[in-house]
Amino acid sequence: MNTTSTAKLAGLGLTALRSNFERLARPYKLTFSITYGCQSRCLTCNIWQIKPTGELDLREITEFASRNTHFKWIEITGGEPFLRSDIVDIVKAFRDSSRDLYIVTMPTNSLCNQDMVVGKITQILELGIPKVSITISLDGYRELHDKIRGIPGNFDRAMGMARRLKELQKTHSNLFFIFGYTMSKFNQGSLMETIAKVRQELPWAAVNNFHVNVGQLSDSYYQNQTLDLRPDPAVISAELGEFIRHRRFEFGAIPIVEGAFLKKLGYYVKTGRAPMKGRSLDASLFMDSYGNVYPSIMWGRKIGNIRDSSYSLQPLWNNAEAQQVRSLIDQGKEPVAWTACEAYQTLVGNIGSLFI
Repeated sequence: MNTTSTAKLAGLGLTALRSNFERLARPYKLTFSITYGCQSRCLTCNIWQIKPTGELDLREITEFASRNTHFKWIEITGGEPFLRSDIVDIVKAFRDSSRDLYIVTMPTNSLCNQDMVVGKITQILELGIPKVSITISLDGYRELHDKIRGIPGNFDRAMGMARRLKELQKTHSNLFFIFGYTMSKFNQGSLMETIAKVRQELPWAAVNNFHVNVGQLSDSYYQNQTLDLRPDPAVISAELGEFIRHRRFEFGAIPIVEGAFLKKLGYYVKTGRAPMKGRSLDASLFMDSYGNVYPSIMWGRKIGNIRDSSYSLQPLWNNAEAQQVRSLIDQGKEPVAWTACEAYQTLVGNIGSLFI
């Protein structure tokens, strides 16, 4: 790690540490859905049914980036982010404006042309961002994943994407990638079998190459509030416990936070309660592809739109709606959820939780 990368990591760490003791004046993490376009047909999510029009264009995103220069962590999501042909320019806009940017993360369903995707990822890696993290969506072994995702051959495409990214890591040390597995009633009890089947395709793959979430409901993001996807808590608790037992200890900020996330996920599954108060509209926010700003991907309470504030976040950050949302969080009245998009900044903002 070079001096610049070390300094940016230290900046992120210090900001996260400061969030333990005070409410931040501005967020350091942005979760940004750059498009709701998606080729998947998931049983757990209705984003694919959205036919997006009027999404923020590159000029607007660049303007937003130039007026909000404090982000250290940007999570780009969708839909399928690689459906946007300008994804490299979007990342570059934030790289140019947020000089302390340390990490950019994004998922892929592996359904786009893989030469194109790998080419775009390579260009993003060469922007000089210290850490670029790609999550390959994978919700089961071959037949199960293809059924849940609604696309025949999707499992094999995910395996192909993993092979391409593994090769790309040989020349780009700032690339990190992982499989993202969402537990639901459709795949409950299949996690360890999925890992075993993946290892047959990719002998280097291990338990630590998987990130696990539990499918949750959101009327504003997933638009899946009418779906029945909740798994049996007893089944999920058992396989989550087995997954945790098989994880290899790794030293480093990301593995430590991930380990804490998984332990708290077990609590969420067993009790149906959030393990701790979130840090929405403090450390982080969610912005959709139309410029609407929300506390999180799980909370559809809009505080405004950047198109109405000259693309500056500050007027929205301090408006009456935002203050009311913060008051509700302080009272423990935010929606009950535990997703990595929101949990990581919550954990590092309650640093003691990383070790209990």
